[in-house]
Formats: sequence, C-alpha cells, structure tokens
Amino acid sequence: MASTDTTAAVTKEDRQADDTAGLEAGLDALESVETGRTPLRQTLLQKVLPPVVAVLLVVVVWQLLVSLKIVDDPTKLPAPSDVWAEIEESWLEGELLGYIWTSVSRGLLGFLLALVIGTPLGLLVARVRFVRAAIGPILSGLQSLPSVAWVPPAVIWLGLNNSMMYAVILLGAVPSIANGLVSGVDQVPPLYLRAGRTMGATGLRGAWHIVMPAALPGYVAGMKQGWAFSWRSLMAAEIIASSPDLGVGLGQLLENGRNASSMSLVFLAIILILVVGIAIDLLIFSPLERRILRGRGLLVKS
Repeated sequence: MASTDTTAAVTKEDRQADDTAGLEAGLDALESVETGRTPLRQTLLQKVLPPVVAVLLVVVVWQLLVSLKIVDDPTKLPAPSDVWAEIEESWLEGELLGYIWTSVSRGLLGFLLALVIGTPLGLLVARVRFVRAAIGPILSGLQSLPSVAWVPPAVIWLGLNNSMMYAVILLGAVPSIANGLVSGVDQVPPLYLRAGRTMGATGLRGAWHIVMPAALPGYVAGMKQGWAFSWRSLMAAEIIASSPDLGVGLGQLLENGRNASSMSLVFLAIILILVVGIAIDLLIFSPLERRILRGRGLLVKS
C-alpha cells in the first residue's frame, strides 16, 4: 500500500514538473521576438509602393482636371508641368535648397529649444500637484490656441527678426511637448515608482532612470505633435512677417507666389512644405518610435 502511495506521489510530481516545463516553454515562446529584418522586396511593397501610388494618382487626377478643361483657368490650377518648370528654374538658379534650408534650420533649432523648455516643464507639471493645478489648464489652452495668433504680438514685442520666429515656434511647440510628457508620466504604472523608491531612485535620479524611460511612448507622441506645431507656427510667421533681412523661406516663398499671382509658385511652396514635413517624420520620429516599441516587445519586425 505504501509503495502504491509513493508511486502515485512520484507520478503526480512528474506531472506537475511536466506542466511547469510546458508553461515555461509557452512563456518563452511568447517572449521570444523575431529579430530578422523584413526583406527589401516586402518593405518596398508594403511601405514604399502605397504612398508612391497615391502620389501618382493625385498627379493623374490633377493632370486630367487640366487636360479635360474641368478647371481651365491656369491662374487657379496650373498644370503639373508648370509646377515642375518652377522647380527646375529654382534649382538651376541655385535657390531651391536655400528656400528649404532657411525654413528647416529655423524649424529644427526652434524645436530643439522647445524640447529644452518643454521637457522639464512637463516633468514639473506631472510630478508636482500644485504646479499641475496652476499651469496644467494654461498649457492645454495654449495648445489649442492657433499658432498664427502669436505672430502679431511677437512682431510687436521683438520686431521683424529671427527672435520673433523662434518665439512663435516656442509658443506653439512647448505646450504640446509638455502635455505629451505629462500624459506619458500619468500612464507609468505605480509599481515602477514604488520599486524605484525602494531601490533609492528618488528625485532627479528617479525621474531620469524610472519616470522618463517608462513615459517614453507618450513623450515621443508629444514630440511628434510638438514638431508639427513648430513647423506650422514657422510657416505662419514666415507668411505674415516678411523682411529682406530674414531671407526667403518656404512660407515667404508661398507669400511671394500669392503677391505675384503665380499659382505654379504657390503650388511649389506647398509641395516643398509638405515634403519637408513628411521627410522629418520619416527620418527622425518614425525610427525613434519603432525603436521604442521594439524595445518594449510591441513591434515584431522592423
């Protein structure tokens, strides 16, 4: 009888061991992440081809509107060939890259300044209850305020110079960056904070090693929105506030096209503004976002 009980106990232990091993194997399979890169052909088909097809469709529809004389007034809708002629002329005259660089350099520098200001401000609002009660509603209100509204007071305060441009960018971007970080910090699990305090990560050390890494998804979302606000604020400032001392950026180029009643020049400026905005997102923010998601196991393939 004792031998039977012993055999049953051993069988039960073996079964439990097998179940445990199976559970561990299942967890390992869930945690395993495929690290192989997506083949180039698949990347081209999934990520490159769709936007290219969309652009071609827009150009085809655009050309049909002109060719079929649905819109037969070139002062309202120029032909794609006219816009291409403007691009070619600006390139041959050596001005095209100058237009782009003038705006991009201002936009990136203003965005970096907004990061320097918005990041500590967001941490302060997220971590100090009194500051959140005092400043939080103001940040939300500033974020909803159209950026163009800041151009007239900035011109009056600072004059027609680059400082005015950067002030408009900061007023448009800082609230978005700060609110994005606040949202990210609010989503940090309290367990992380308690574990950090247990290990001595408090104050600035806790913010750097615990809060900021855990809040990165929300922070990056705020950065993307902050760049969008920076770019739109800059374009509004360049369109409204023009001066020979400021150079010709993309916003000023758009305004020059309007003053000259040249729709081909207007379309050139719009296309360049759109291309720069998309390029910054694809080259900076999309890779950063994929890296963060991959580090959290939320993105299987690159």
